[in-house]
Amino acid sequence: MPYRLFIANKNYSSWSMRPWVLMEALAIPFEEVLTPFEGSGRQRDFEGFSPTAKVPCLHHDERVIWESLAIVEYLAEQAPQAWPVDTDARAWARSACAEMHAGFAALRDECSMNCALRIELGTPGAALSRDIARLDALWQEGLERFGGPWLAGAAFGAVDAFFAPVAVRVRGYGLELGVPAMAYAQRLLEHPAVARWIAAGIAEPWVDEPHEQDCIRGRRVIEDRRH
Repeated sequence: MPYRLFIANKNYSSWSMRPWVLMEALAIPFEEVLTPFEGSGRQRDFEGFSPTAKVPCLHHDERVIWESLAIVEYLAEQAPQAWPVDTDARAWARSACAEMHAGFAALRDECSMNCALRIELGTPGAALSRDIARLDALWQEGLERFGGPWLAGAAFGAVDAFFAPVAVRVRGYGLELGVPAMAYAQRLLEHPAVARWIAAGIAEPWVDEPHEQDCIRGRRVIEDRRH
């Protein structure tokens, strides 16, 4: 049975983006099943395929795997290139993925993902500034330690897929990072799998107002790439 990856809108769903990008980048065949957000009540539709009523969710054979980090680990059993061969790089990449999965609360809250919008952020508060500084330091550490051009070395892997939605936020909200981190964000945005996701998100016919307002929050919209 092929992999079936259940996702929500590409424009908004950063969690869905991570395993999708990794599977595309590693040429892992899968069937995409997209259920769009349509207001807060629409999430009930996810109960039919996800035990948590959240996305992403992977179905394979008789197994159901939920949570993006668990999905990546499951995929890596069949596609070990998801993680670096080098033990140090692999340990670092796993730690960075786990930090992204559990941390960066202010970045998630104040800079919700939207592939289509560029928004004037203004001066970030203390919590968001700490997250941005940590992101900059983490990316620079990986690039310097393992030689780039990707976070854990020469090959695109799970840790890059995990930070792909952050690159969308860097561009969308004009986040300021150091030169190496900004260059890495641009490489992520230009990666074919990431670029395909973004283009599909911009082209989607659905506009979910709760997600739109969570992104804008009264701030000035500089550009809407849907128009």
